[in-house]
Amino acid sequence: MRPLDFLTSIKKKLGVVIVAAVAVTVVVVTLGQHEDLSPIITGLVAAALALAMVQLLAHGMTRPLREMVAAARAMARGDYGRRVTATSRDEVGELARAFNTMAAELAEVDRMRRDLVANVSHELRTPIGALQAVLENLVDGVEPVGQATLEATLRQVERLGDLVEQLLDLSKLESGAVPLSRMRVTARSLIDEVVREWRVHGYDRRVELGVTIDPPSLSLDVDPARIHQVLANLVANAVRHSPEGGCVNLTARGNGGATVLEVADQGPGIPAGEAERVFERFYRSDPARSSGDGGSGLGLAIARWIVELHGGAIRAEAAPPHGCRIVIELPAA
Repeated sequence: MRPLDFLTSIKKKLGVVIVAAVAVTVVVVTLGQHEDLSPIITGLVAAALALAMVQLLAHGMTRPLREMVAAARAMARGDYGRRVTATSRDEVGELARAFNTMAAELAEVDRMRRDLVANVSHELRTPIGALQAVLENLVDGVEPVGQATLEATLRQVERLGDLVEQLLDLSKLESGAVPLSRMRVTARSLIDEVVREWRVHGYDRRVELGVTIDPPSLSLDVDPARIHQVLANLVANAVRHSPEGGCVNLTARGNGGATVLEVADQGPGIPAGEAERVFERFYRSDPARSSGDGGSGLGLAIARWIVELHGGAIRAEAAPPHGCRIVIELPAA
């Protein structure tokens, strides 16, 4: 029972409690005098009723604090599902609502931690299992030491190395331990470097890469190495998910007080309602994003952190008639 929840200040509630206790005392004393009762009996009855009134009103005022104590103890045991009833409009109610928000955020962090451990274990298990099988075959003499075997082993080791490097990158970015070496660079130089890298590696796909820069002299105030990392990852994802003979378009343009970078593919796109979740660590929305297809599930999470460190924003959109467009907005140079 919380009869004072409608009041917006703890001071007002305390005032009401005091007034109620005094009013009960006055009424009882007045009735006692009217009935010619002993002052001692009247005083005892007045004190008992006043204490009962204070207890009734104070119980509702302090109940959120007791609930917070119980919830905090439960959270210390790892139970983040407890919430506090926050119907009061005063400072204690504000504290209860802040506590519930904190509990929800801690629950989400705990979920992400458990998912991260599970996903990292899964991602590491696959290449380690493949390496173990190949090495056991070589040791047992089941398979001869050949060029193809060594190349397959090297690919698995590189995959392990890439995953560990991405995890370290993500950890540094989330902790803010990665300083940005900003400088003014042209969009042309950044994109040309990504294009050259793509043409060297090719990702074993016959996909065209189109480039549009408007205006041609467009420049950015960024950390070139980090933005190159973002664009290279986005282009690799786009090429990987585009069909053979398809096209990936890389666009840079000025947009008022911002510079917009876009990478659009002709792949299957992102299901409706999942455009935000693709930036979560290890999240994959469809089989095209499976680990067997070469992606680690960390690239977009890293890209989001790098873009946000630059004071920008990144989002995923549909690219009609089909495909996905990743849009990056950075503050203009």
